[in-house]
Amino acid sequence: MTQIDGRTLDHATLEHRRKLAVRRVLAGEPPSVVAQSLGFYRTSIYKWLRAHKIGGESRLNRRKAPGPTPKLSDKQRHQVRRWIVGRDPRQYGFDFGLWTRQIVAAMIEERCGVSYSLPSVGHLLMSLDITPQKPLRRAYERDEKAVTEWKETTYPKLRLRAQQHGADIFFLDEVGVRSDSPLGRSYGLRGKTPVVKTSGQRQQINAISAVNAKGAFWFKVYTGMLNACVFMVFLKDFLKGRSRPVFLVVDGLPAHKAKTVAAYVQSTRGRLELHFLPPYAPDLNPDEFVWSHLKTNGTSKKPLCKNESLKQRVTDDLSNIKKDNKLIRSFFQAPSVAYAAYR
Repeated sequence: MTQIDGRTLDHATLEHRRKLAVRRVLAGEPPSVVAQSLGFYRTSIYKWLRAHKIGGESRLNRRKAPGPTPKLSDKQRHQVRRWIVGRDPRQYGFDFGLWTRQIVAAMIEERCGVSYSLPSVGHLLMSLDITPQKPLRRAYERDEKAVTEWKETTYPKLRLRAQQHGADIFFLDEVGVRSDSPLGRSYGLRGKTPVVKTSGQRQQINAISAVNAKGAFWFKVYTGMLNACVFMVFLKDFLKGRSRPVFLVVDGLPAHKAKTVAAYVQSTRGRLELHFLPPYAPDLNPDEFVWSHLKTNGTSKKPLCKNESLKQRVTDDLSNIKKDNKLIRSFFQAPSVAYAAYR
């Protein structure tokens, strides 16, 4: 019988044949006969017999190949993770504020004396649960104590007051949308950048919306700048038809804090209250995720067609959001805004 190249067989078949060969030899058959009948070299069977004598049949089980010896110890690998998680390359003397494979490779070589290729750095980071992500911006002026106080003290008190007064809590924000916003990624032939036909007429439109953790949504699309007078018009429209008081959470935009706006809110006699987020903390506002969804699934994915109106497109996109209560509630699930989720 022709000898079999063991490399052509899967591990389960090889294990079965090893055990079968040893059992037959132990049952009295000559190793040469067993080897010939199974298509293996006789020297292989003697090796299996020695392994069986040392540790029994379990020594014939298939085993995962150990692979190459890691360049970094477990301690060093976890050290690499600590360098990155929650830290900035500038803290280690680099000029660049974003983690790259080049920077990680440089730090490993400098601090551990080990040279890594860029693909190897990528595999190392993946094994440490570190993946490439688009970072969020945080202003230097941001007061983290104020953010913590808002989440743990101020907002819980506001929620309790809303329950006591039968009021609804909404989060409000504004955004500008452009027809020439950056397109999303697309596959194409290497070296030839794909071309997407879009309208050559640049359009810009503004929108304002308010979102509620229970799935309620209100919006308006408008042109021009937002000032105190325009904001009051929107507030009046927002209150139309509402039977319950509203606690409206907004940022510190000057139009929101204008004296005329405060006077109008006072004139509503409790139907409306404005509450202000900590400065430089847009991530605390769930309405930011409305705009993120709008831009990600809007003109960046579906560019304007010829003669199409950006205002109508944005109006239609926001109308579709308003119909999807499940989507609206999902805007409160991100870690930064989970504090405001409906309970």
